[in-house]
Amino acid sequence: MQEEISIKDLRKVYKTGTAALKGVTLSIEKGDFFALLGPNGAGKTTLIGILAGLVVKTGGEVSVFGSSIDKDPVTTKSHIGLVPQEFNFNIFEKVIDIVVDQAGFYGIPRKEALARAENILKDLGLWEKRNEPSQQLSGGMKRRLMIARALIHHPRLLLLDEPTAGVDVEMRHGMWDFLRKMNQGGMTIVLTTHYLEEAEKLSRTVAMINKGEIVLNEPMAGLLARHGGKKLENIYLDLIKQDNEQPS
Repeated sequence: MQEEISIKDLRKVYKTGTAALKGVTLSIEKGDFFALLGPNGAGKTTLIGILAGLVVKTGGEVSVFGSSIDKDPVTTKSHIGLVPQEFNFNIFEKVIDIVVDQAGFYGIPRKEALARAENILKDLGLWEKRNEPSQQLSGGMKRRLMIARALIHHPRLLLLDEPTAGVDVEMRHGMWDFLRKMNQGGMTIVLTTHYLEEAEKLSRTVAMINKGEIVLNEPMAGLLARHGGKKLENIYLDLIKQDNEQPS
């Protein structure tokens, strides 16, 4: 399989002295659905932020689709769609405008952006809400709007940081179906989530990070089989507990 994301010895130390990433090395293949799991503060969001060009790394190398994020940041960003944890759109702006205006950052003509937005919003069940201010949407609809905005420029890589946080069960399953469809169409997806069932059902590869270091990285099916069919949640809890008990 073709490697799409290459991360080598990635390190991030914040000004406070906190080492968020301590030499992370990962390889993510084209078309993979990759889950990055770990407790709060483990380094997941920092890693996603570096990939998206929002956080400056302290050291190491990162390339996306063969382009270095340091040497060619414009090209790498053009291939990436990011769905962050926090809602970061204008709550007074209409749904359709939030999505179409995002396209302008990528030089997409408005006419084409409108056509793309219609397709995406229909796929995500938001088309009927297109002329409403985003503040009137439910929490689950706001999450879907974040995904729609991230997809408007047709990225090759989708970064999802807790995309279903606070979403009810029915809507969460609908979002799973949509993400499966995108992945089956060839999109590479990197997911962080605290819903372990979500990771187990969606992902083909899983990595676990704790205290800024990768403690596991393997195919999901192999991991589950190796643990005698135990649920991912139980495997995760055991592994993180064992790692925390080891001396730093």
